[in-house]
Amino acid sequence: MVADVAISSQGSGMRLKQQISLLHGVCLIVGNMIGSGIFVSPKGVLMYTGSFGLSLIVWTIGGIFSVFGALCYAELGTTIRKSGASYAYILEAFGGFLAFIRLWTSVLIVEPACQAVIALTFSNYLVQPFYTTCSAPYDAIRLIAAVIIGLLTFVNCMKVKWGAILQVISTVPKVLALIVIIVTGLIKLAQGFDQNFENSFKGSKVDPGNLALALYSALYSYSGWDTLNFITEEIKDPERNLPLSIGISMPIVTVIYILTNVAYYTVMDANTVLSSEAVAVTFADEVLGWGRWLIPLSVAISCYGGLNSSIIAASRLFFVGSREGHLPNILCMIHVKRFTPIPALLFNGGMSLIFLSVPDIFQLINYFSFNYWLFIGLSIASQIYLRVTAPDLHRPVKLSLFFPIVYCVCSAFLVVVPLYSDPINSLVGIAVALSGAPIYYFCIYLPPSSRPAFLGKMLDKISLLTQKLCMCCVASPDIDLDNIDPEKME
Repeated sequence: MVADVAISSQGSGMRLKQQISLLHGVCLIVGNMIGSGIFVSPKGVLMYTGSFGLSLIVWTIGGIFSVFGALCYAELGTTIRKSGASYAYILEAFGGFLAFIRLWTSVLIVEPACQAVIALTFSNYLVQPFYTTCSAPYDAIRLIAAVIIGLLTFVNCMKVKWGAILQVISTVPKVLALIVIIVTGLIKLAQGFDQNFENSFKGSKVDPGNLALALYSALYSYSGWDTLNFITEEIKDPERNLPLSIGISMPIVTVIYILTNVAYYTVMDANTVLSSEAVAVTFADEVLGWGRWLIPLSVAISCYGGLNSSIIAASRLFFVGSREGHLPNILCMIHVKRFTPIPALLFNGGMSLIFLSVPDIFQLINYFSFNYWLFIGLSIASQIYLRVTAPDLHRPVKLSLFFPIVYCVCSAFLVVVPLYSDPINSLVGIAVALSGAPIYYFCIYLPPSSRPAFLGKMLDKISLLTQKLCMCCVASPDIDLDNIDPEKME
């Protein structure tokens, strides 16, 4: 995940180097998927489904749905070999405007707000053992969250492979923690503690609105399967390692999630789950005895790994958007010695720190559930579109159209249903997305000669200052991964 100088017949430029191996790829996906969600969101799924039986079905559907999306992204990632995931695919298929709106919503709130939430969850669970009889201080939680964002940003600025190594380190203990939960629950189940599964579908809520909201909670835990598609250009042998990483990691996560929920439901009844703010911590208090302190620690480690993955993916998204001309060119600069996208990482970290000051950040994220599924569905639709408009395009991984069609239909369900079940948040999300339209018109669509003169001068000064402070230069805009000379890489 570094960059080096690549010299071609057309000149020289700085380019990202391929250093993400299969192991790193699997750990990035697993690490980003297994975040804070599985430790807290079972409450949301049960709340909207009303029964253990239906909630397990929703968790299974969420896993299958995510597998479908990941398989589609495997084809897209090996066909359109550009970092940026859905942004790159929408840009390739549908043009600059829709891609910019996707980027605009991510830059404005989605990526930094999600990272702020993960960092706050990390700090909450880290300090929880020290405040057993009262709430942890507000300022202390924010300060620790700011420190972890700053630390992980620094690590990835110094050398991006350090971030990948830290991802491997953080993935192992949190998976082991979930295995402890699963084994403990299965032992209890084998001992005859199956009373919670009697009449397991009693009280089920089957209306579309509640099912959609239940899927939102489940899919939040499954989110992260597109992590590697944000850094396709940095994967070693992506035609092999990208689909293989997805094929290994997705079944692992799906099975772990379903068995984890079975363990939760074996130990706790519905009222206990619904009254808990952190289901895994309540589970540990019930059955782990002196070892219950391991769960808050594991959740903190889990959030740490998820935050690291999110920082890597978001900084690459901003990097690619800048390279395509949709963001200022300072965000596609690379350090001349360390070959890391320091300006993009610093920008992403700064935005996340700003959102730490928002007391109720969860409401802000809810505004963009509509946008998230709209653009994920649109990126999968680009796969169908390119099959029709570019049938001869080289596709190392080629799926049946059954997969993208089913995924698009399900995404449409997740977009349309909230318009009547949660119209205010959906409309706010639409309004924020459309607010990017005038920005696109004045800063991108208009030719440079027609844009405000002061804007160009200001960006030039900022660009020069950034190059001096960060020792960076603009990366090559014409990266061709099919013709990289390995001898010119470290």
